[in-house]
Amino acid sequence: MKSLGIETLMDSIGELLAEETSLVLSNTEEYLYYRPSKRIDLKIKPGDPVLDGSITFKALQQKQKISEYIDRDIFGVPYYGMSVPYPVGDPSQEIQGVLTAVFPTLTSALSVVTIKVNDGWMPLAFKKLLYIEAKDRRTYVVGQEVTGTHKFTLNEFDFLLPKEAFIRCHRSFIVNVNYIQTIYPDTHSTFVLKMQDGTLIPVSQSYSSYFRKVLGF
Repeated sequence: MKSLGIETLMDSIGELLAEETSLVLSNTEEYLYYRPSKRIDLKIKPGDPVLDGSITFKALQQKQKISEYIDRDIFGVPYYGMSVPYPVGDPSQEIQGVLTAVFPTLTSALSVVTIKVNDGWMPLAFKKLLYIEAKDRRTYVVGQEVTGTHKFTLNEFDFLLPKEAFIRCHRSFIVNVNYIQTIYPDTHSTFVLKMQDGTLIPVSQSYSSYFRKVLGF
């Protein structure tokens, strides 16, 4: 079987994705391939160094899959990225680089999330939303006075909610920082959040450095 070149292979992968998705391939130091989408263009050129603070840089540093928002300070436009180091599946191998999918941030005039409660639905204002939890294949939205479910996954909420108030702290939790009462150290690099309703929520190791950076401690 004839081997495929990087550009041919990446173009083929790009055809499988939505038109709004950009693709980035890097080695451990520089970008090798970039395919912009119709919705977002980071203006990366092959040969450019991997930028400190970019989603690709974070995946290289943490040596694991990363999914999070990146603000406009890095490339001039905000985006949501998902990066996977390669090779994958064998921790004994050195990471050769990172494959990244880049999505445009969503904007919405709405400031509520409509949750399923009993036999109906209830709009819940963002400012009254304490946290969101993924559990037993369902997404639970916990407010000050009411708890309901929603069809969105945490990744979708992470993509939609305003970044200035909501932060992903664990694969199963997104919290409203305005309702964090106390932050307790748990292990060397993780934390436990005590919310204003008394709920204890973990901050996992993969999110701890980002969490500290956002909250400035």
